[in-house]
Parts: sequence; structure tokens; C-alpha cells
Amino acid sequence: MNRDNSNDRKAALKQMITDLHAGVDLQQVRERFVALVGSASAVEIAQIEQELISEGLPVEEVRAMCDVHVSVFEQGLQSPEHPELVPGHPVHTFKYENFALSEMLALIEETIAELPSERAMNALASYLAQMKQFDRIYLRKEHLLFPYLEKHGVSGPTSVMWSIHDDVRNQAKTLEAAVAAHDPGAIRDAFAPLAENMRAMIYKEENILYPTALKVLDDAEWLAIRDSSDEIGYCLVRPGDQWQPDLPEGEREPALETVPAYLGGEMPLEVGALTLEQLTQLFRHLPVDLTFVDEKDTVRIYSESILGRVFTRTPSVIGRKVQNCHPPASVHVVNRILEDFRAGTRESASFWITLHDRFLYIRYFAVHDAAGAYMGTLEVVQDVTEIRGLEGQRRLLDDVVS
Repeated sequence: MNRDNSNDRKAALKQMITDLHAGVDLQQVRERFVALVGSASAVEIAQIEQELISEGLPVEEVRAMCDVHVSVFEQGLQSPEHPELVPGHPVHTFKYENFALSEMLALIEETIAELPSERAMNALASYLAQMKQFDRIYLRKEHLLFPYLEKHGVSGPTSVMWSIHDDVRNQAKTLEAAVAAHDPGAIRDAFAPLAENMRAMIYKEENILYPTALKVLDDAEWLAIRDSSDEIGYCLVRPGDQWQPDLPEGEREPALETVPAYLGGEMPLEVGALTLEQLTQLFRHLPVDLTFVDEKDTVRIYSESILGRVFTRTPSVIGRKVQNCHPPASVHVVNRILEDFRAGTRESASFWITLHDRFLYIRYFAVHDAAGAYMGTLEVVQDVTEIRGLEGQRRLLDDVVS
């Protein structure tokens, strides 16, 4: 950021804090603060607040300014030309989260400076558990915002950001291990690059990603993103609900491609027949997650399990190229598998990983029509943690109901 502008903002923020302490009307200070945040990112405001603390300004007085900042996000700015300023709009929510995350990073920094005290170590573990919610921001970007940008031909920032997301996730795991080991030196070494990457990401989001998205996405698309966001969750904040775009029903972005009911009431299958509702519920009750990608590498369908999905999927993935649904580091593997399936050199591929203490079995199957032509790929994901622990045997007759 420009140093002169930053110094001007710091002086302005310091004056506002002084005015608050002197009893100046809160609404007046809030209006001045709105003008300030309109020309600075959340991370810059947080850094300025941290600098003021380092220069000796009492933490309590700086935190009072933070309360004003929070009120700006909660109340929003009503502007028909800028709906992203209204609580509930996805960009408003993203920026609100960025502010909260920036404040959390500053709090962790202050706590690390107090190590190796036991109080600081205990507080750090608590703060880290909250900070890990950052991944909800990244997941919503990857599974909701990026697909809509790609539909508008904007793919450059998405692939670059996804690779940085994975770097940050790995750095967060390194920090978590250092905190678990109660190693102050390792904690400092792990936190510095993590905080730098997180703050750089916030800057890229607020100065590149969100302005670009606001130019190309319409209200119907933003509404679809908002309506799918709760499933993934939010980082450290609760989004507002003031943004309510007035869209005719026909202009709403469909959450999923609609499928007309089979005209005969039942769909004849190779053996037997099912109604659309029966088929839907059959998929929902399978103990596996299914995703089908067609012969053009386009995602056509995924199953919604009553048990919950292993990996995040949102309706915006439908119609997306499967290569864009994977982190850039693994796309070459995905392409190799698809090329082998298309060429007929292999019919399946299997992988197994441990994720969040769960053992996952991931399989891919080439799908062919009756004539042997390649139709696409079926992904089957199953949590086999409990299955791996089975021993001995249990027969049907052992299931006695008392």
C-alpha cells in the first residue's frame, strides 16, 4: 500500500479514536470512518490499528474503534448503485469476514508476542481454532464464486487463488502442529508466512477479485451464491439479511438444472422402472457420494446424501469443467485419468486418504454405452472409517430386536 496514504489514514484513524475518547458523537465518527474504509482494505485498517497499539495507544481505545468498524459492517450503507455495501450481499459478507479475520490475525500476533507464558499458549489454541474458519471463505470462493466467474470467461484469478488457498491451508496445519507441540519458536516461524499470505489474499480479493466479480455477475447470480452459502458456512461472523434484490421469478438463477418428470410417471430402466422421486431418494440414501462427469469433462450431476457429503459440492458445479473443480496442483492427474478412460487403456482408478481423522476411499470408473463408446466418468467417494474397524462377523440372524 502507498505509504503516504497509509500515514494519512493512520492519522485520521488516530484522531477518530481521540474524538471517541473525548465523547464526540458516535454517529459523526461513524460517518468519518465510512469515508476512511471506502478507500482502504480491511487488512490495511487492521494493520493501522495494530501500528497504533505498537506506538503506545491503549488497546482499549483502539478496540473502541473496532466496534465502530463492526457497526459499519452490520448496518451497511444503503446504496442502489452499490448493493455490495448492503449486509447480505455476498461481497459484503466476504468483506465483513475479511475484517474479522484481519482482527483475529492481529490478536494472534499480540498473543504470540507474550509467549512462552501459559496464558498466552492457552489463548493461542483458542484463537487458532477460530481462525481456522478462514477455510469457509476459501470454500465459498472455490465452489460458489469461481464457477460463476468461469461462466463469464474469467478464469485467470480463480486458478491462481486456488493454489494460494492450498498453500495457506498447509501453513495453517503447520501452525496448528506447532501450537499442539507448545513450541514458541516453531509457532513464530509458522505464523509469519501464514499471516503474510492471508493478508495478501485479502488484498487481492478486495482489489481484484470482488471488483471483477461485481462487474460481470448479475443480481440473479449473486442471489444464487447467497442462497447456497449457508451450507458451507462463514468465517467468524453472521451475514446480514438486508440485501433483497427485487427479481421476477423468471429471472432467478436456477439452483440446479431442472429435470422434467418422465411423461409416463415411471422411467423404464434396464431392469424394472422407477419414478423420479424413487430415483432421487435412492441416490440420497446411498452410503456413498456420486458425481458424474460426461464425455466432454462437464459435471452433469452429483448425489445429495442424507448422511452428508464427504466433499463440498454446490449446485453451481453443474455445467462446470471438472478440471476447474480440483486444485491446480492435481489437475494434471485428473487429466491423465480422463485421457486413459477415453482411450480405453484403463477402466478405473482408486485412491485413499485420511481427512479430519476420517479414512476416505475414492474411486473413478469409466462409463461406456452399450456399444462401448465412452460416455463419461463416475466418481464414488465413501467414508470407510468404521468399515476398516470391523472384525469377526455379524450375520443377518444376529440382528435381534428386543
